Amino acid sequence: MDKDLFAAMMQMYVEKNDPAFVSPQILESVKSFNCDYKKRAEDVYAKSAFVNQEQVMNLLKNNPDELYNLAGTDVIGQIVSECGGFYNKNVKVNGDKLQEKINDLQSSYMQAQMAVMKNKIFYPDANSTLRVAYGNVKGFYPADGKYYYPFTYLDGMMEKYIPGDYEFDVPQKLRELYKAKDYGQYSVNGKMPVCFIASNHTTGGNSGSPALDANGNLIGLNFDRAWEGTMSDINYDSSICRNIMVDIRYVLFIVDKFAGAKNLIDEMKVVR
Repeated sequence: MDKDLFAAMMQMYVEKNDPAFVSPQILESVKSFNCDYKKRAEDVYAKSAFVNQEQVMNLLKNNPDELYNLAGTDVIGQIVSECGGFYNKNVKVNGDKLQEKINDLQSSYMQAQMAVMKNKIFYPDANSTLRVAYGNVKGFYPADGKYYYPFTYLDGMMEKYIPGDYEFDVPQKLRELYKAKDYGQYSVNGKMPVCFIASNHTTGGNSGSPALDANGNLIGLNFDRAWEGTMSDINYDSSICRNIMVDIRYVLFIVDKFAGAKNLIDEMKVVR
């Protein structure tokens, strides 16, 4: 799998990038294989010592200096070094300069807002801190005459089902459970909840955050934001900004009925 990923990523690096951002050395090495990325991958993985787990672990344990030196001479080490070095010299340096300008402008922008909106309470910079958001489970109107209900169900997943599709395929067992309406103790009025939205203010890094009810019970896991509210990092609008969570009932259903891991359910305190 790693070899296949290497071939695919190398092709993206060479063909999808602006040529100015592609290492000439990497480009030449690919051309030497007539741009056959799979053959290039086969050659790299046949020559590299890093694909031999036993050899690497022995060096790490007995001779770490040799392993360190190997990173500079091994074919994979050379690829990593060349890509990283070229990026730092030709791409990152320009990005850093732009970031400095952005930081200065952000500071001026914030200063201007605070000067104009004297009564507004501004969020502090919460980077690298524990973030706690609160809100209500509720739908919203994204446009005139259009309403998004707060809950989605397995019915909707099946409506989107496309066999063999990268995003919308559904495993056979899940389809069978849906057909039999075999939802165990997790259904609501005969329907299986999947996701729900709420007015919590979330941002990048909140994926996987637990969603708790007023009593501290785990009711979901955050993983996304509604498209209409993705500007919330700049301007939070409570009327349309919604975070998206997978319903814990769906998680339990998957663990129990789909994966057959009822032993895990038995270890939990399931609150109804």
